[in-house]
Formats: sequence, structure tokens, C-alpha cells
Amino acid sequence: MTIDLSTGTLKAFPSAPPEPREPVFRRLTRRPETGALAGTVLVFVFFAIIGGQNFVSVGGTSAWLNIASELLIIAIPVGLLMIAGELDLSVGSVLAASSMTLAIVSGTLGLPMIIGVVAALGIGALAGFVNGIITARTNVPSFVVTLGMNFALVGITLGLSRTITGTTSVPLDVDPFFKAIFGSLIGGQFEVAIFWAIGVALVIAWLLQMTPWGNWVFAIGGDKESARATGIPVARVKISLFVMSGLGAAFVGVIQTSLYNGAQTTSGQSFVFNSIIAVVIGGVLLTGGYGSVFGMVLGTLTFAIVNQGIYYTGWSSDWASFILGALLLAAVLMNNTFRRLALASGPRKPRKK
Repeated sequence: MTIDLSTGTLKAFPSAPPEPREPVFRRLTRRPETGALAGTVLVFVFFAIIGGQNFVSVGGTSAWLNIASELLIIAIPVGLLMIAGELDLSVGSVLAASSMTLAIVSGTLGLPMIIGVVAALGIGALAGFVNGIITARTNVPSFVVTLGMNFALVGITLGLSRTITGTTSVPLDVDPFFKAIFGSLIGGQFEVAIFWAIGVALVIAWLLQMTPWGNWVFAIGGDKESARATGIPVARVKISLFVMSGLGAAFVGVIQTSLYNGAQTTSGQSFVFNSIIAVVIGGVLLTGGYGSVFGMVLGTLTFAIVNQGIYYTGWSSDWASFILGALLLAAVLMNNTFRRLALASGPRKPRKK
């Protein structure tokens, strides 16, 4: 404010003209999940039309939601690792090892369920910690480290299971309380894991967007050396991400063991590539530094819809893998297109008059 000496009144400083508002389309193209949203809507509409009433029924909806919920709990930590420029190929064997740990501890050995659950989650955390330590301290590519962990855990799980139980499939009489919170079906069709998946997504989304840790994850994926030079604890962040990935896989192992009243040494391997496919469909780049939790949710839903929708079309299920492969390629191309638009677009400069 200033005073007009001739009149003695207050006058405001002339304000700068407001910047022109960026068009909605340009703002949307900046979002990493835009391509994933388009893909989710398209595949849902496609299977709703081709699959008909059966696909959109309660039973059809529960089929793909149940698949998506378990996958999402693993896919989100895997996606965070990919944003940071790393991979985790050990989630399948971690899931199997954790499942068998719970079944053996609380089934074969007869210890309380709480001990079995803690032991199962501990296996996941330990595997993730070892992956993180080796990757961060030796600079061996995480692809190699986690692939080695995958094979090692498969052998350890199989060997110990045969030694302790004499079999590769262990039953478990699940405690009613743990059955209710981990392995129950709502309305007889919807897994309680759906609520766990929603909770995980909300917590991780908050951490990624609202905390310094989330900024560090993106910075490490963008340029690890620059991140280290600015004081970001690169090794510590990577280790935390691998531990989260191990815990996510172990938690799904607990859910499956509680749901199916037992565990098998062969379970979990499909999650290795399915989780990567889901997050790539959701807009996460394999090169790191780009992605969002919302995009991962959409990518997981898209994967689950395609995975289950094929059975409602009347087509041969032999085509399911082909469709998923084509979807992955299309998603990568679409996401790259939106990313180029995001990098190239910017606020339009006002025209000179």
C-alpha cells in the first residue's frame, strides 16, 4: 500500500497480471498415472461388454478384486524400489518361505499363531535386509542379488520343509482371531485382504508424497550420485525399501496361509513378474525416478481385470498370457508417450500484444 499525497488516501501497488491457467489436458499429461487410468477404464469397459453380466456381477467383481488386493500389497513396495532404480525378484520365494514358516511354527510345532506370524514377517524382513545390504554395500546389481536370493530361499524352504515335516505341503488350523483379520471372506466372496491393500496404499502414498523420505526415493531413482552428494542417505533408504518389499511379500504369505489353512513350498512365484507388470502398467519406469502409488493401484487393477476377465469372455484361457504381454507392451508405449508430453509441456507464455 502507498499514500496518495494529493488526496491523503491509501492506494494499492499495481499487481502483476495473473499467469494464464494451464489447460486441464496439459496438467493431466504431467501425471504419471494418466496412461494407467486410461488403460484401466478401457479394459474394464471392454470386459464388461464382452464378458456381460457375469463379469460385472458380485462374483465377477470379487474375482478380480481379490487378485488385485494380494498383488497390490507386494506391487507397491516393488514399485517403490523401481522408482529408486532397483528391482526385487525374490518376492515369490519370500512369500513361500514366510507361508511355510507360519504353517510349520504354528501347525507342525504347535506354537501360538502370534509367534508364527511374527516369525513369518521376520523372514521377509531379514530377506529384504540382506538384499538391501548386499546391493547398497557392494554395488552388485539388485537384479543379480535378488535373483540369487530367490533361488537360495527356494532351496532352503524346500530342504527345511522336507526335513522338519517330511512334505512340501503343511496344513494349519488357523486361530479364529487370525482367521478373521487375515483370511476371512466378507460376504463369502471378498477377501479381507482388500482392506489391508487399501491401508497399505494410503500409508505408502502419504509417505511418498508428504515426507522427506519420499523425496529421497525419487531423488535416488533420478540420479543416485547427485542424491548422495546432497546428503541423502542412499544406502539407508535402499535398505529400507528392500525390507518393505520383503515384508509385503511375507504379509501376503500370512494372508494366503490363513485363507487356505495351510502352505506349500511352490506358492508365490507368479508374484515376481506379475508385480513388475502391474507397476509398469501403472506408469512406473524401469529406469527409475518416475511413478506414483495411485498409478500402481490402477496398474494392479488393470492386470487383475485382464487376468480374470478372460475367463468371462468364453475365449480360450490359452490367450490370457498373450493378452497380458500385449497389454504390458501397450502400457509401456502409452506411459512413455505421456511422459514425453509431461516433459515437453509447460505453462504457455502469454502472447505479446
